[in-house]
Amino acid sequence: MKADKNTIIGFVLLGILFFVYFWYTNKQQAALQAAEQRAKDSIAAVNAAKVKPIDPAVARLDSLRRDSLNRLSQAGNFDSAATGTEQTMVVENNLLRVTFSNKGGEIKSVLLKNFKSIDSTPVVLSGGKTDALGYTINTGSNKSTETSNLFFSPGTVVKNADGSQTITYTLNAASGQSITHQYTIKPDNYMIDWNIAMNGANELLTGNALNLHWNISINQQQYSGSYEKEQSRLCFYEVGDGFDYERAMSDVNQKFDIPIEWMSFKQQFFNTAIIAKDQFKSGEARMNTQPDSSRTLYMANASLQLKVPAATTVNVPLQLYYGPNDFYTLKSYDEHLEEIVDLGSGIYSFVKYINRWLIMPVFNFLAGFIHNFGWVIALLTLFIRLITSPLTYTSYLSGAKMKVLRPELAELKKKHGADQQAYAMDQMKIFREAGVNPLGGCIPALLQIPIFFALYSYFSSSILLRGQSFLWAHDLSTYDVIAKLPFSIPFNYGDHVSLFTLTAVITNFIIAFYNMSMTPDQSNPAMKYMPYIFPFVLLFVFNRLPAALTWYYTVSNLITLGIQFVIQNYIINHDKILAEIQEKRKAPKKQSKWQERFAQTVEAQKKLQEMRDKQNKK
Repeated sequence: MKADKNTIIGFVLLGILFFVYFWYTNKQQAALQAAEQRAKDSIAAVNAAKVKPIDPAVARLDSLRRDSLNRLSQAGNFDSAATGTEQTMVVENNLLRVTFSNKGGEIKSVLLKNFKSIDSTPVVLSGGKTDALGYTINTGSNKSTETSNLFFSPGTVVKNADGSQTITYTLNAASGQSITHQYTIKPDNYMIDWNIAMNGANELLTGNALNLHWNISINQQQYSGSYEKEQSRLCFYEVGDGFDYERAMSDVNQKFDIPIEWMSFKQQFFNTAIIAKDQFKSGEARMNTQPDSSRTLYMANASLQLKVPAATTVNVPLQLYYGPNDFYTLKSYDEHLEEIVDLGSGIYSFVKYINRWLIMPVFNFLAGFIHNFGWVIALLTLFIRLITSPLTYTSYLSGAKMKVLRPELAELKKKHGADQQAYAMDQMKIFREAGVNPLGGCIPALLQIPIFFALYSYFSSSILLRGQSFLWAHDLSTYDVIAKLPFSIPFNYGDHVSLFTLTAVITNFIIAFYNMSMTPDQSNPAMKYMPYIFPFVLLFVFNRLPAALTWYYTVSNLITLGIQFVIQNYIINHDKILAEIQEKRKAPKKQSKWQERFAQTVEAQKKLQEMRDKQNKK
């Protein structure tokens, strides 16, 4: 025992000695490393003192000189256009103010005169530092460059007899080739004609292909940048297959394997599009999302290929659209551009026909007499409720019959207690005898679904609502804000409080309460409280939607409450309904096939449950 004790003490002392040894060794190594680092820092400081400081201005000049030499080398026969001074020129009509640049002979930016951005300045499309629209040309033996890198001759503007204006830029090579960019801006028009004329195209282009490159920055124009991103698309029109698009909520990379007539970078209310009269044979386009803190929503670019005739002199007719996503404006160009306006997409694409044939004509008709769009929406809501009133009346009549039967159903529930199958079977028997359809009230609710999605698409896309104020809402195309929160509530609610959302949700709660009072007591707790859960969910869904939609929903709910009150109290006679039910009960009954199958199913389930109960007792 004593030997074991001494052994333990020895191991403990040995462990302490090892610990002290390693601690001392590590301390010495750390001190040595610190001394070596000080020596290295001293040597580096001495060497740095020997190096002559580089002047930032000189470094910048060296960089520019190298860049200039590189551009000069790549310019080849167009060496005289490799360097120069950028000169801009402004051409405008009553809708656009277009700034052109001799660098690239291209459009630099487009200002829309009739639309304001979120900072109250006019909307400007394009104009970023990296924005460019050009194509690759051969400049010599094994040399090529982008036209966006070359300086064209200063533009000349000609006013035509029809009121249009034409601006022309030219580019000449020492070897005799030439390029002309001609732009035509018409009065009262967002479309800009762009014609590329080439002399010596067989030498300038490889394989008779013009490879067009377009870089453009897409800036935020709406109050809610996140919602504007949700409404953004990469749109294109394929030859043979028609219109298509890709949502741009995240990065988009779309390849065009079949010819397209045009493509467009579309944001919520504006778009920039390029149209080829002779079709783009192939290409690729991208939209890359930018950080939420940036005013730029996307950096977009496209590479598009056109086939040109195998000739020395060729003309390439193109068109550029910089403007609003107005359905009728886009439709006037007869290029199917109106498809860009999202009036219904995805599984609800069919609602675009409700918008085109019903909602939009009625809205525009009312707007011709009433200038406040909030009241136009209220009257539009009233119109929709009027045309759906026959179905609404049928629904309320079914609800009234259900209300008359409530005492009888309550007695039936007491009779069967927990036996739900027996209760359901006798309940169906009562409904059949009374001639009541328990699903009769569902039809108007189902009808509201396509109408709601039609109006959701229309109010989210209608540029007519942009900037239109109503009551406390400053812009019906986005959510109204009565209070800004110092924090963001999750589940997509956001950092603000929308009063129209609250009015829509509260009126929905009232309707749910009223409807529950009209229907038989629900034994299923989930079914009992579901009508109250739905309005709560709407609170989070509606808070970031356009005020036009939440205002519509509020008006619709108020009309619903008014109709229910009038029908239930002044039109529907409950005593008469009860008398009619009694008469129907006396008449011979013939079950429908559905009722027969339902009764058979309930009877089978009842027998199965009885067998299980017997087995449990055994």
